Amino acid sequence: MGRLFLVDLEGKTYNCKFCKTQLGQADDLVSKAFHCRRGKAYLFNNVVNITFGQSEERTMLSGTHTVTDIFCCCCGQILGWKYEKAHEKSQKYKEGKFVLERGRIIDGEVDSEFYIDTRASTSDGEDTV
Repeated sequence: MGRLFLVDLEGKTYNCKFCKTQLGQADDLVSKAFHCRRGKAYLFNNVVNITFGQSEERTMLSGTHTVTDIFCCCCGQILGWKYEKAHEKSQKYKEGKFVLERGRIIDGEVDSEFYIDTRASTSDGEDTV
């Protein structure tokens, strides 16, 4: 196995829930109105730090599509899928785009384990007159 090189994203990101690897930028988010078997999902123009499974035909609520499952390149967890081909004309806009399942990603803005509040505040013992 070779050395793993990760793409480092700037700005607001969406990260792997399991290992915190950066996956996508808020600027690449197309829609939050997608759904999958496990609940809500987000559609992205582009994601990084992933690996691909085998392409397969899959019948979904919106029709039949050729899709490839996508996995986190660090921890190997399945994250969602990439639309390779849409068979219905009305679904062609999905081709080449990525779906990340909401339950498998987190907002990368604040890491709650290490969050430090840097806002100015007063303590209970200070006079505010």
